[in-house]
Amino acid sequence: MTDDASRPPAKPPASGLSKGLTSYGDTGFSLFLRKAFIKGAGYTDDALARPVIGIAATGSAYNPCHGNAPQLLEAVRRGVMLAGGLPMDFPTISIHESFAHPTSMFLRNLMSMDTEEMIRAQPMDAVVLIGGCDKTVPAQLMGAASAGVPAIQLVTGSMLTGSHDGTRVGACTDCRRYWARYRAEEIDETEIGRVNNQLVASVGTCSVMGTASTMACVAEALGMALPGSASPPAVTADRVRIAERSGATAVALAGSRLAPAGIVTAKSVENALRVLLAIGGSTNGIVHLTAIAGRLGIPVDLARLDELGRETPVLVDLKPSGQGYMEDFHHAGGVPALLRELKPLLHLDAMTVTGRTLGEEIEASGPGFPQLVIRPLANPVFAQGGIAVLRGNLAPGGAIIKQSAADAKLMRHEGRAVVFENAADLASRIDRDDLDVTADDILVLKNIGPKGAPGMPEAGYLPIPKKLARAGVKDMVRISDGRMSGTAAGTIVLHVTPEAALGGPLAHVRTGDRIRLDVPGRSLALLVPDEEMARRRAASPVTMPTAERGYLKLFLDTVTQADQGVDFDFLRAPKK
Repeated sequence: MTDDASRPPAKPPASGLSKGLTSYGDTGFSLFLRKAFIKGAGYTDDALARPVIGIAATGSAYNPCHGNAPQLLEAVRRGVMLAGGLPMDFPTISIHESFAHPTSMFLRNLMSMDTEEMIRAQPMDAVVLIGGCDKTVPAQLMGAASAGVPAIQLVTGSMLTGSHDGTRVGACTDCRRYWARYRAEEIDETEIGRVNNQLVASVGTCSVMGTASTMACVAEALGMALPGSASPPAVTADRVRIAERSGATAVALAGSRLAPAGIVTAKSVENALRVLLAIGGSTNGIVHLTAIAGRLGIPVDLARLDELGRETPVLVDLKPSGQGYMEDFHHAGGVPALLRELKPLLHLDAMTVTGRTLGEEIEASGPGFPQLVIRPLANPVFAQGGIAVLRGNLAPGGAIIKQSAADAKLMRHEGRAVVFENAADLASRIDRDDLDVTADDILVLKNIGPKGAPGMPEAGYLPIPKKLARAGVKDMVRISDGRMSGTAAGTIVLHVTPEAALGGPLAHVRTGDRIRLDVPGRSLALLVPDEEMARRRAASPVTMPTAERGYLKLFLDTVTQADQGVDFDFLRAPKK
Protein backbone atom coordinates (compact mmCIF):
# COMPACT_ATOMS: atom_id res chain seq x y z
CA MET A 1 0.00 0.00 0.00
CA THR A 2 1.34 3.44 -0.92
CA ASP A 3 1.16 6.15 1.71
CA ASP A 4 -0.53 9.34 0.45
CA ALA A 5 2.39 11.36 1.77
CA SER A 6 4.75 9.51 -0.55
CA ARG A 7 2.81 10.43 -3.67
CA PRO A 8 4.09 13.33 -5.75
CA PRO A 9 1.98 16.46 -5.34
CA ALA A 10 -0.78 16.84 -7.90
CA LYS A 11 -0.08 19.30 -10.66
CA PRO A 12 -2.19 22.44 -10.42
CA PRO A 13 -4.74 22.73 -13.20
CA ALA A 14 -3.53 24.54 -16.27
CA SER A 15 -4.27 28.24 -16.42
CA GLY A 16 -3.70 31.25 -18.65
CA LEU A 17 -1.95 30.58 -21.93
CA SER A 18 -1.15 27.01 -20.82
CA LYS A 19 -4.83 26.00 -21.01
CA GLY A 20 -6.06 23.90 -23.91
CA LEU A 21 -2.80 23.66 -25.79
CA THR A 22 -2.89 22.75 -29.46
CA SER A 23 -1.82 19.15 -29.87
CA TYR A 24 1.52 18.68 -31.62
CA GLY A 25 2.69 15.78 -29.47
CA ASP A 26 5.00 18.08 -27.48
CA THR A 27 3.30 20.32 -24.90
CA GLY A 28 6.40 22.42 -24.36
CA PHE A 29 6.58 23.23 -28.06
CA SER A 30 2.83 23.93 -28.15
CA LEU A 31 3.19 26.61 -25.49
CA PHE A 32 6.37 27.95 -27.08
CA LEU A 33 4.66 28.33 -30.45
CA ARG A 34 1.51 29.89 -28.95
CA LYS A 35 3.58 32.51 -27.11
CA ALA A 36 5.68 33.22 -30.17
CA PHE A 37 2.63 34.09 -32.25
CA ILE A 38 0.86 36.16 -29.60
CA LYS A 39 4.07 38.12 -29.00
CA GLY A 40 3.74 39.19 -32.61
CA ALA A 41 0.88 41.38 -31.38
CA GLY A 42 3.24 43.14 -28.98
CA TYR A 43 2.54 41.32 -25.71
CA THR A 44 5.25 41.02 -23.05
CA ASP A 45 5.98 38.00 -20.88
CA ASP A 46 4.53 39.92 -17.92
CA ALA A 47 1.20 40.39 -19.71
CA LEU A 48 1.12 36.78 -20.84
CA ALA A 49 1.64 35.53 -17.29
CA ARG A 50 -1.62 37.09 -16.09
CA PRO A 51 -5.00 35.31 -15.83
CA VAL A 52 -6.53 35.34 -19.29
CA ILE A 53 -10.08 36.71 -19.44
CA GLY A 54 -11.99 36.04 -22.63
CA ILE A 55 -14.59 38.56 -23.76
CA ALA A 56 -17.29 37.26 -26.09
CA ALA A 57 -17.96 40.19 -28.40
CA THR A 58 -21.23 40.12 -30.35
CA GLY A 59 -21.32 43.54 -31.98
CA SER A 60 -22.60 43.68 -35.56
CA ALA A 61 -23.83 46.31 -37.98
CA TYR A 62 -26.98 44.21 -38.22
CA ASN A 63 -27.57 44.39 -34.45
CA PRO A 64 -28.54 47.82 -33.08
CA CYS A 65 -29.35 46.16 -29.74
CA HIS A 66 -25.57 45.70 -29.46
CA GLY A 67 -24.69 49.14 -30.85
CA ASN A 68 -22.87 50.07 -27.65
CA ALA A 69 -20.76 46.89 -27.69
CA PRO A 70 -17.48 48.70 -28.59
CA GLN A 71 -17.83 50.99 -25.56
CA LEU A 72 -18.70 48.07 -23.27
CA LEU A 73 -15.80 46.05 -24.65
CA GLU A 74 -13.37 48.85 -23.81
CA ALA A 75 -14.79 49.17 -20.29
CA VAL A 76 -14.54 45.41 -19.69
CA ARG A 77 -10.92 45.46 -20.86
CA ARG A 78 -10.23 48.30 -18.42
CA GLY A 79 -11.81 46.38 -15.55
CA VAL A 80 -9.84 43.24 -16.36
CA MET A 81 -6.54 45.10 -16.48
CA LEU A 82 -7.24 47.07 -13.30
CA ALA A 83 -7.77 43.73 -11.55
CA GLY A 84 -4.54 42.27 -12.91
CA GLY A 85 -5.88 40.15 -15.76
CA LEU A 86 -5.18 39.98 -19.48
CA PRO A 87 -8.30 40.71 -21.59
CA MET A 88 -8.69 38.82 -24.87
CA ASP A 89 -11.81 39.56 -26.87
CA PHE A 90 -13.09 37.20 -29.52
CA PRO A 91 -16.10 37.22 -31.85
CA THR A 92 -19.09 34.91 -31.99
CA ILE A 93 -22.10 35.14 -34.25
CA SER A 94 -24.51 37.96 -33.52
CA ILE A 95 -28.28 37.55 -33.91
CA HIS A 96 -31.02 40.17 -33.87
CA GLU A 97 -34.72 39.42 -33.78
CA SER A 98 -35.82 41.64 -36.65
CA PHE A 99 -32.80 40.92 -38.89
CA ALA A 100 -32.56 37.12 -38.62
CA HIS A 101 -34.32 34.87 -41.15
CA PRO A 102 -36.41 32.84 -40.61
CA THR A 103 -36.23 33.82 -36.93
CA SER A 104 -33.53 34.50 -34.38
CA MET A 105 -34.78 31.54 -32.32
CA PHE A 106 -33.72 29.26 -35.17
CA LEU A 107 -30.15 30.47 -34.61
CA ARG A 108 -30.09 30.55 -30.79
CA ASN A 109 -28.76 27.00 -30.44
CA LEU A 110 -26.15 27.63 -33.13
CA MET A 111 -24.96 30.68 -31.21
CA SER A 112 -24.81 28.64 -28.02
CA MET A 113 -22.62 26.05 -29.77
CA ASP A 114 -20.41 28.78 -31.22
CA THR A 115 -20.02 30.32 -27.75
CA GLU A 116 -19.32 26.98 -26.06
CA GLU A 117 -16.76 25.84 -28.61
CA MET A 118 -14.91 29.17 -28.70
CA ILE A 119 -14.67 29.13 -24.90
CA ARG A 120 -13.37 25.56 -25.02
CA ALA A 121 -11.00 26.12 -27.94
CA GLN A 122 -9.20 29.21 -26.68
CA PRO A 123 -7.21 29.62 -23.47
CA MET A 124 -9.18 31.60 -20.89
CA ASP A 125 -9.54 31.38 -17.13
CA ALA A 126 -12.89 33.16 -17.18
CA VAL A 127 -15.13 34.79 -19.76
CA VAL A 128 -17.30 37.90 -19.94
CA LEU A 129 -20.36 37.41 -22.14
CA ILE A 130 -21.54 40.63 -23.81
CA GLY A 131 -25.04 40.22 -25.18
CA GLY A 132 -28.42 41.86 -25.26
CA CYS A 133 -30.93 41.02 -27.98
CA ASP A 134 -33.29 38.49 -26.57
CA LYS A 135 -31.93 35.17 -27.95
CA THR A 136 -28.32 36.25 -27.41
CA VAL A 137 -28.23 36.16 -23.61
CA PRO A 138 -29.76 32.68 -23.31
CA ALA A 139 -27.46 31.42 -26.08
CA GLN A 140 -24.42 32.73 -24.20
CA LEU A 141 -25.53 31.33 -20.85
CA MET A 142 -26.32 27.96 -22.45
CA GLY A 143 -22.88 27.84 -24.07
CA ALA A 144 -21.06 28.95 -20.92
CA ALA A 145 -22.93 26.43 -18.77
CA SER A 146 -21.84 23.63 -21.11
CA ALA A 147 -18.24 24.87 -21.40
CA GLY A 148 -17.80 24.88 -17.61
CA VAL A 149 -15.44 27.89 -17.50
CA PRO A 150 -16.12 30.68 -14.95
CA ALA A 151 -18.38 33.20 -16.66
CA ILE A 152 -20.23 36.44 -16.06
CA GLN A 153 -23.04 37.90 -18.17
CA LEU A 154 -22.96 41.56 -19.19
CA VAL A 155 -26.11 42.74 -20.97
CA THR A 156 -25.96 45.67 -23.36
CA GLY A 157 -28.87 47.46 -21.67
CA SER A 158 -32.17 48.88 -22.86
CA MET A 159 -32.71 51.74 -25.31
CA LEU A 160 -34.05 55.13 -24.28
CA THR A 161 -37.69 56.02 -24.89
CA GLY A 162 -38.86 58.46 -27.55
CA SER A 163 -41.87 60.74 -27.91
CA HIS A 164 -44.67 60.97 -30.47
CA ASP A 165 -46.96 64.00 -30.29
CA GLY A 166 -46.22 64.36 -26.60
CA THR A 167 -46.77 60.66 -25.82
CA ARG A 168 -43.82 58.66 -24.51
CA VAL A 169 -43.11 55.66 -26.74
CA GLY A 170 -40.64 52.80 -26.88
CA ALA A 171 -40.03 49.51 -28.64
CA CYS A 172 -41.70 47.31 -28.95
CA THR A 173 -45.04 47.28 -27.12
CA ASP A 174 -45.75 50.66 -28.66
CA CYS A 175 -44.63 49.32 -32.07
CA ARG A 176 -47.46 46.83 -31.90
CA ARG A 177 -49.96 49.31 -30.45
CA TYR A 178 -49.44 51.85 -33.22
CA TRP A 179 -49.31 49.21 -35.93
CA ALA A 180 -52.65 47.87 -34.69
CA ARG A 181 -54.06 51.41 -34.97
CA TYR A 182 -52.65 51.65 -38.50
CA ARG A 183 -54.23 48.30 -39.45
CA ALA A 184 -57.52 49.54 -38.03
CA GLU A 185 -57.14 52.68 -40.21
CA GLU A 186 -57.18 54.93 -37.15
CA ILE A 187 -53.92 56.58 -38.28
CA ASP A 188 -52.59 57.11 -41.79
CA GLU A 189 -49.33 56.28 -43.53
CA THR A 190 -47.79 59.66 -42.76
CA GLU A 191 -48.35 59.29 -39.03
CA ILE A 192 -47.12 55.69 -38.86
CA GLY A 193 -43.94 56.89 -40.58
CA ARG A 194 -43.52 59.60 -37.93
CA VAL A 195 -44.07 57.01 -35.20
CA ASN A 196 -41.47 54.76 -36.80
CA ASN A 197 -38.85 57.49 -36.31
CA GLN A 198 -39.52 57.76 -32.57
CA LEU A 199 -39.98 54.20 -31.31
CA VAL A 200 -36.27 53.43 -30.94
CA ALA A 201 -34.55 56.49 -29.48
CA SER A 202 -31.07 54.97 -29.06
CA VAL A 203 -29.11 51.77 -29.42
CA GLY A 204 -29.97 49.06 -26.92
CA THR A 205 -32.60 46.42 -26.34
CA CYS A 206 -36.36 46.95 -26.13
CA SER A 207 -37.34 49.56 -23.55
CA VAL A 208 -40.19 47.50 -22.05
CA MET A 209 -40.24 44.21 -20.14
CA GLY A 210 -39.87 42.18 -23.31
CA THR A 211 -37.69 39.12 -23.70
CA ALA A 212 -34.37 41.02 -23.69
CA SER A 213 -35.19 42.84 -20.45
CA THR A 214 -36.65 39.66 -19.00
CA MET A 215 -33.47 37.71 -19.69
CA ALA A 216 -31.35 40.52 -18.23
CA CYS A 217 -33.37 40.25 -15.00
CA VAL A 218 -33.26 36.45 -15.12
CA ALA A 219 -29.45 36.48 -15.53
CA GLU A 220 -29.14 38.71 -12.47
CA ALA A 221 -31.59 36.61 -10.43
CA LEU A 222 -29.70 33.45 -11.42
CA GLY A 223 -26.56 34.98 -9.97
CA MET A 224 -24.77 35.04 -13.34
CA ALA A 225 -24.66 38.84 -13.61
CA LEU A 226 -23.67 41.56 -11.17
CA PRO A 227 -26.30 42.92 -8.79
CA GLY A 228 -27.95 45.95 -10.34
CA SER A 229 -26.67 45.11 -13.83
CA ALA A 230 -29.97 44.28 -15.54
CA SER A 231 -31.59 47.70 -15.65
CA PRO A 232 -29.11 50.51 -16.60
CA PRO A 233 -29.97 51.75 -20.12
CA ALA A 234 -27.43 51.13 -22.85
CA VAL A 235 -26.22 54.73 -23.24
CA THR A 236 -25.75 55.59 -19.55
CA ALA A 237 -22.63 55.90 -17.45
CA ASP A 238 -24.13 53.29 -15.11
CA ARG A 239 -23.99 50.73 -17.94
CA VAL A 240 -20.31 51.49 -18.62
CA ARG A 241 -19.42 51.24 -14.94
CA ILE A 242 -21.18 47.88 -14.75
CA ALA A 243 -19.05 46.75 -17.68
CA GLU A 244 -15.85 47.76 -15.91
CA ARG A 245 -16.94 45.97 -12.73
CA SER A 246 -17.86 42.87 -14.75
CA GLY A 247 -14.31 42.73 -16.11
CA ALA A 248 -12.83 42.98 -12.61
CA THR A 249 -15.25 40.35 -11.30
CA ALA A 250 -14.21 37.99 -14.09
CA VAL A 251 -10.62 38.13 -12.78
CA ALA A 252 -11.86 37.22 -9.30
CA LEU A 253 -13.87 34.35 -10.81
CA ALA A 254 -10.72 33.11 -12.52
CA GLY A 255 -9.04 32.98 -9.12
CA SER A 256 -11.90 31.23 -7.33
CA ARG A 257 -12.68 28.94 -10.29
CA LEU A 258 -16.39 29.43 -9.56
CA ALA A 259 -18.00 28.01 -12.71
CA PRO A 260 -21.66 28.29 -13.82
CA ALA A 261 -22.45 24.88 -12.29
CA GLY A 262 -21.66 26.37 -8.86
CA ILE A 263 -24.10 29.23 -9.44
CA VAL A 264 -26.92 27.87 -11.61
CA THR A 265 -28.57 25.36 -9.29
CA ALA A 266 -32.11 24.19 -8.66
CA LYS A 267 -32.42 26.94 -6.03
CA SER A 268 -31.15 29.74 -8.26
CA VAL A 269 -33.36 28.56 -11.14
CA GLU A 270 -36.39 28.76 -8.84
CA ASN A 271 -35.29 32.26 -7.77
CA ALA A 272 -35.09 33.23 -11.44
CA LEU A 273 -38.57 31.83 -12.08
CA ARG A 274 -39.90 33.89 -9.17
CA VAL A 275 -38.37 37.03 -10.65
CA LEU A 276 -39.68 36.20 -14.13
CA LEU A 277 -43.19 35.92 -12.71
CA ALA A 278 -42.87 39.05 -10.56
CA ILE A 279 -41.70 41.28 -13.41
CA GLY A 280 -44.55 40.18 -15.69
CA GLY A 281 -41.77 38.86 -17.88
CA SER A 282 -41.81 37.39 -21.34
CA THR A 283 -43.25 33.94 -21.97
CA ASN A 284 -40.05 33.31 -23.92
CA GLY A 285 -38.20 33.46 -20.63
CA ILE A 286 -39.67 30.05 -19.70
CA VAL A 287 -38.24 28.43 -22.83
CA HIS A 288 -34.85 30.09 -22.42
CA LEU A 289 -34.48 29.38 -18.70
CA THR A 290 -35.48 25.77 -19.31
CA ALA A 291 -32.75 25.49 -21.94
CA ILE A 292 -30.10 27.08 -19.68
CA ALA A 293 -31.00 24.85 -16.74
CA GLY A 294 -31.16 21.81 -19.04
CA ARG A 295 -27.49 22.28 -19.94
CA LEU A 296 -26.71 21.49 -16.29
CA GLY A 297 -29.25 18.70 -15.86
CA ILE A 298 -31.72 20.83 -13.90
CA PRO A 299 -35.34 20.22 -14.92
CA VAL A 300 -37.90 23.04 -15.08
CA ASP A 301 -41.26 21.50 -14.27
CA LEU A 302 -44.31 23.30 -15.66
CA ALA A 303 -46.45 22.13 -12.75
CA ARG A 304 -43.98 23.69 -10.31
CA LEU A 305 -43.89 26.85 -12.43
CA ASP A 306 -47.65 27.15 -12.09
CA GLU A 307 -47.42 26.64 -8.31
CA LEU A 308 -44.88 29.47 -8.16
CA GLY A 309 -47.16 31.59 -10.34
CA ARG A 310 -50.05 31.24 -7.91
CA GLU A 311 -47.77 32.39 -5.05
CA THR A 312 -45.78 35.13 -6.80
CA PRO A 313 -47.64 38.30 -7.82
CA VAL A 314 -46.58 40.75 -10.50
CA LEU A 315 -44.85 43.60 -8.67
CA VAL A 316 -43.24 45.59 -11.50
CA ASP A 317 -45.42 48.15 -13.27
CA LEU A 318 -43.86 47.98 -16.76
CA LYS A 319 -45.28 47.47 -20.21
CA PRO A 320 -46.72 45.21 -21.52
CA SER A 321 -48.22 44.17 -18.14
CA GLY A 322 -48.16 47.71 -16.70
CA GLN A 323 -47.32 51.26 -17.73
CA GLY A 324 -43.62 52.03 -17.27
CA TYR A 325 -40.37 51.46 -19.17
CA MET A 326 -36.97 50.02 -18.24
CA GLU A 327 -35.64 53.51 -17.49
CA ASP A 328 -38.29 53.75 -14.77
CA PHE A 329 -37.37 50.32 -13.40
CA HIS A 330 -33.73 51.39 -13.19
CA HIS A 331 -34.56 54.65 -11.42
CA ALA A 332 -36.69 52.64 -8.96
CA GLY A 333 -33.73 50.48 -7.95
CA GLY A 334 -33.87 47.67 -10.53
CA VAL A 335 -33.63 44.00 -9.66
CA PRO A 336 -32.08 44.51 -6.17
CA ALA A 337 -35.14 46.55 -5.15
CA LEU A 338 -37.43 43.84 -6.51
CA LEU A 339 -35.48 41.13 -4.68
CA ARG A 340 -35.99 43.00 -1.39
CA GLU A 341 -39.76 42.73 -1.90
CA LEU A 342 -39.52 39.07 -2.91
CA LYS A 343 -37.14 38.15 -0.09
CA PRO A 344 -39.61 35.94 1.84
CA LEU A 345 -40.09 33.80 -1.30
CA LEU A 346 -36.44 33.38 -2.33
CA HIS A 347 -33.64 30.89 -1.64
CA LEU A 348 -31.26 33.36 -0.04
CA ASP A 349 -28.34 30.92 0.14
CA ALA A 350 -28.00 30.72 -3.67
CA MET A 351 -24.51 31.70 -4.85
CA THR A 352 -23.74 34.60 -7.21
CA VAL A 353 -20.79 35.61 -9.41
CA THR A 354 -19.61 37.96 -6.69
CA GLY A 355 -18.78 35.01 -4.45
CA ARG A 356 -21.51 36.14 -2.07
CA THR A 357 -24.99 34.68 -1.66
CA LEU A 358 -28.14 36.27 -2.99
CA GLY A 359 -29.20 37.06 0.55
CA GLU A 360 -25.91 38.83 1.24
CA GLU A 361 -26.29 40.87 -1.95
CA ILE A 362 -29.84 41.88 -1.01
CA GLU A 363 -28.60 43.12 2.37
CA ALA A 364 -25.73 44.97 0.70
CA SER A 365 -28.14 46.79 -1.62
CA GLY A 366 -29.52 48.85 1.26
CA PRO A 367 -33.01 49.64 2.52
CA GLY A 368 -34.47 51.07 -0.67
CA PHE A 369 -36.50 54.26 -1.10
CA PRO A 370 -40.07 55.27 -1.91
CA GLN A 371 -41.08 54.77 -5.54
CA LEU A 372 -44.10 53.65 -7.55
CA VAL A 373 -42.68 51.22 -10.12
CA ILE A 374 -41.83 48.24 -7.88
CA ARG A 375 -44.79 47.39 -5.67
CA PRO A 376 -44.73 45.64 -2.27
CA LEU A 377 -46.13 42.12 -1.97
CA ALA A 378 -49.21 43.56 -0.26
CA ASN A 379 -50.06 45.85 -3.19
CA PRO A 380 -49.23 44.01 -6.45
CA VAL A 381 -49.88 45.07 -10.03
CA PHE A 382 -51.44 41.64 -10.63
CA ALA A 383 -52.38 39.23 -7.85
CA GLN A 384 -50.75 36.18 -9.46
CA GLY A 385 -47.61 35.70 -11.50
CA GLY A 386 -47.61 36.96 -15.05
CA ILE A 387 -47.62 33.49 -16.63
CA ALA A 388 -50.09 30.63 -16.18
CA VAL A 389 -49.67 27.03 -17.35
CA LEU A 390 -52.60 25.42 -19.17
CA ARG A 391 -53.30 21.76 -19.85
CA GLY A 392 -56.03 19.78 -21.53
CA ASN A 393 -56.73 17.61 -24.53
CA LEU A 394 -55.53 20.38 -26.86
CA ALA A 395 -52.20 20.69 -25.03
CA PRO A 396 -51.34 17.39 -23.30
CA GLY A 397 -47.75 18.59 -22.78
CA GLY A 398 -48.85 22.02 -21.63
CA ALA A 399 -49.31 25.52 -22.97
CA ILE A 400 -48.80 28.95 -21.41
CA ILE A 401 -50.53 32.31 -21.36
CA LYS A 402 -49.28 35.69 -20.16
CA GLN A 403 -52.32 36.37 -18.03
CA SER A 404 -51.04 39.70 -16.73
CA ALA A 405 -51.12 41.12 -20.27
CA ALA A 406 -54.46 39.57 -21.30
CA ASP A 407 -58.05 40.82 -21.26
CA ALA A 408 -59.64 39.85 -17.95
CA LYS A 409 -62.99 39.40 -19.71
CA LEU A 410 -61.51 36.63 -21.86
CA MET A 411 -59.94 34.58 -19.06
CA ARG A 412 -62.91 32.23 -19.31
CA HIS A 413 -64.09 31.98 -22.88
CA GLU A 414 -65.63 29.44 -25.25
CA GLY A 415 -65.70 30.07 -28.96
CA ARG A 416 -65.59 28.73 -32.48
CA ALA A 417 -62.15 27.97 -33.93
CA VAL A 418 -61.04 29.88 -37.01
CA VAL A 419 -58.05 27.89 -38.21
CA PHE A 420 -54.97 28.90 -40.19
CA GLU A 421 -52.77 26.00 -41.28
CA ASN A 422 -49.47 27.91 -41.24
CA ALA A 423 -48.00 31.41 -41.31
CA ALA A 424 -48.43 31.72 -45.07
CA ASP A 425 -52.11 30.82 -44.78
CA LEU A 426 -52.49 33.44 -42.04
CA ALA A 427 -50.81 36.12 -44.13
CA SER A 428 -52.97 35.38 -47.19
CA ARG A 429 -56.36 35.38 -45.39
CA ILE A 430 -56.27 37.40 -42.16
CA ASP A 431 -57.09 40.72 -43.83
CA ARG A 432 -59.69 39.48 -46.30
CA ASP A 433 -63.09 41.09 -45.94
CA ASP A 434 -64.76 37.73 -46.67
CA LEU A 435 -62.99 35.96 -43.78
CA ASP A 436 -65.66 34.18 -41.74
CA VAL A 437 -64.79 35.50 -38.28
CA THR A 438 -66.36 37.32 -35.34
CA ALA A 439 -64.88 38.83 -32.20
CA ASP A 440 -66.15 35.85 -30.17
CA ASP A 441 -64.23 33.34 -32.28
CA ILE A 442 -60.85 31.86 -31.34
CA LEU A 443 -58.03 32.24 -33.87
CA VAL A 444 -55.87 29.11 -34.20
CA LEU A 445 -52.51 29.06 -35.98
CA LYS A 446 -50.75 25.73 -36.62
CA ASN A 447 -47.23 24.75 -37.65
CA ILE A 448 -45.21 27.54 -36.09
CA GLY A 449 -43.61 25.34 -33.43
CA PRO A 450 -39.94 24.33 -33.14
CA LYS A 451 -40.01 21.93 -36.09
CA GLY A 452 -43.02 23.28 -37.96
CA ALA A 453 -41.79 26.78 -38.80
CA PRO A 454 -38.92 25.92 -38.21
CA GLY A 455 -37.52 27.75 -35.20
CA MET A 456 -40.72 28.62 -33.33
CA PRO A 457 -41.04 32.23 -34.55
CA GLU A 458 -42.84 35.00 -32.68
CA ALA A 459 -45.88 34.59 -34.89
CA GLY A 460 -48.16 33.59 -32.01
CA TYR A 461 -49.22 37.22 -31.76
CA LEU A 462 -51.83 36.80 -34.48
CA PRO A 463 -53.09 40.17 -35.70
CA ILE A 464 -56.73 41.02 -35.17
CA PRO A 465 -58.46 40.42 -38.54
CA LYS A 466 -58.57 43.75 -40.33
CA LYS A 467 -62.33 43.88 -40.63
CA LEU A 468 -62.64 43.36 -36.86
CA ALA A 469 -59.88 45.88 -36.13
CA ARG A 470 -61.73 48.49 -38.18
CA ALA A 471 -64.80 47.74 -36.07
CA GLY A 472 -62.88 48.50 -32.87
CA VAL A 473 -61.93 44.99 -31.69
CA LYS A 474 -58.73 45.21 -29.65
CA ASP A 475 -58.30 41.63 -28.37
CA MET A 476 -59.57 38.11 -28.90
CA VAL A 477 -58.38 34.64 -27.90
CA ARG A 478 -55.54 33.36 -30.06
CA ILE A 479 -53.87 29.92 -29.85
CA SER A 480 -50.72 28.52 -31.48
CA ASP A 481 -47.73 26.21 -31.00
CA GLY A 482 -45.41 29.18 -31.50
CA ARG A 483 -44.09 32.05 -29.42
CA MET A 484 -44.86 35.74 -29.20
CA SER A 485 -42.62 38.68 -28.49
CA GLY A 486 -42.23 39.49 -24.84
CA THR A 487 -43.24 43.02 -25.74
CA ALA A 488 -46.70 41.91 -26.93
CA ALA A 489 -49.98 41.87 -25.03
CA GLY A 490 -53.26 40.07 -25.57
CA THR A 491 -55.19 36.91 -24.67
CA ILE A 492 -52.78 34.63 -26.43
CA VAL A 493 -52.13 30.95 -25.70
CA LEU A 494 -48.65 29.85 -26.74
CA HIS A 495 -46.23 26.90 -26.78
CA VAL A 496 -49.00 24.32 -27.32
CA THR A 497 -47.20 20.99 -26.84
CA PRO A 498 -46.85 18.70 -28.71
CA GLU A 499 -46.74 20.97 -31.73
CA ALA A 500 -48.83 20.41 -34.85
CA ALA A 501 -45.81 19.33 -36.93
CA LEU A 502 -45.37 16.34 -34.61
CA GLY A 503 -49.00 15.33 -34.94
CA GLY A 504 -50.16 16.91 -31.69
CA PRO A 505 -53.90 17.50 -31.24
CA LEU A 506 -53.49 21.02 -32.61
CA ALA A 507 -52.76 19.50 -36.04
CA HIS A 508 -56.31 18.18 -36.29
CA VAL A 509 -58.30 21.22 -35.15
CA ARG A 510 -60.73 22.41 -37.84
CA THR A 511 -62.59 25.65 -38.39
CA GLY A 512 -65.91 25.39 -36.60
CA ASP A 513 -64.64 23.26 -33.68
CA ARG A 514 -65.44 24.63 -30.23
CA ILE A 515 -62.59 25.46 -27.85
CA ARG A 516 -62.90 26.35 -24.18
CA LEU A 517 -60.25 28.46 -22.41
CA ASP A 518 -60.35 28.57 -18.61
CA VAL A 519 -57.29 30.37 -17.25
CA PRO A 520 -58.34 30.32 -13.57
CA GLY A 521 -58.98 26.58 -13.96
CA ARG A 522 -55.74 26.22 -15.96
CA SER A 523 -57.59 24.37 -18.73
CA LEU A 524 -57.48 24.42 -22.54
CA ALA A 525 -60.05 22.05 -24.03
CA LEU A 526 -60.98 21.13 -27.58
CA LEU A 527 -64.67 20.19 -27.46
CA VAL A 528 -64.41 17.40 -30.00
CA PRO A 529 -65.04 13.72 -29.06
CA ASP A 530 -62.01 11.45 -28.79
CA GLU A 531 -63.48 9.16 -31.45
CA GLU A 532 -63.67 12.01 -33.96
CA MET A 533 -60.07 13.05 -33.20
CA ALA A 534 -58.92 9.46 -33.75
CA ARG A 535 -60.74 9.40 -37.09
CA ARG A 536 -59.07 12.66 -38.13
CA ARG A 537 -55.61 11.39 -37.18
CA ALA A 538 -56.13 8.26 -39.25
CA ALA A 539 -57.47 10.19 -42.23
CA SER A 540 -54.77 12.90 -42.18
CA PRO A 541 -51.49 11.50 -40.83
CA VAL A 542 -48.77 14.07 -40.22
CA THR A 543 -45.45 13.93 -42.06
CA MET A 544 -42.75 15.55 -39.98
CA PRO A 545 -40.56 18.15 -41.70
CA THR A 546 -37.11 17.06 -42.89
CA ALA A 547 -34.12 18.60 -44.62
CA GLU A 548 -31.32 17.22 -46.76
CA ARG A 549 -28.32 19.03 -45.33
CA GLY A 550 -26.82 21.73 -43.21
CA TYR A 551 -27.86 23.37 -40.02
CA LEU A 552 -31.54 23.01 -40.92
CA LYS A 553 -31.16 19.22 -40.96
CA LEU A 554 -29.40 19.28 -37.58
CA PHE A 555 -32.15 21.50 -36.20
CA LEU A 556 -35.07 19.41 -37.43
CA ASP A 557 -33.46 16.12 -36.43
CA THR A 558 -32.58 17.09 -32.86
CA VAL A 559 -34.62 20.05 -31.59
CA THR A 560 -36.82 19.43 -28.55
CA GLN A 561 -40.27 20.77 -27.73
CA ALA A 562 -41.05 23.96 -25.81
CA ASP A 563 -41.28 22.18 -22.45
CA GLN A 564 -37.62 21.13 -22.85
CA GLY A 565 -36.39 24.55 -23.92
CA VAL A 566 -36.28 24.02 -27.73
CA ASP A 567 -32.66 22.98 -27.28
CA PHE A 568 -30.90 20.26 -29.24
CA ASP A 569 -31.36 16.94 -27.49
CA PHE A 570 -27.64 16.09 -27.61
CA LEU A 571 -26.70 19.33 -25.82
CA ARG A 572 -28.85 18.73 -22.75
CA ALA A 573 -27.12 17.26 -19.72
CA PRO A 574 -28.46 14.16 -17.95
CA LYS A 575 -31.08 15.01 -15.36
CA LYS A 576 -29.64 15.48 -11.88
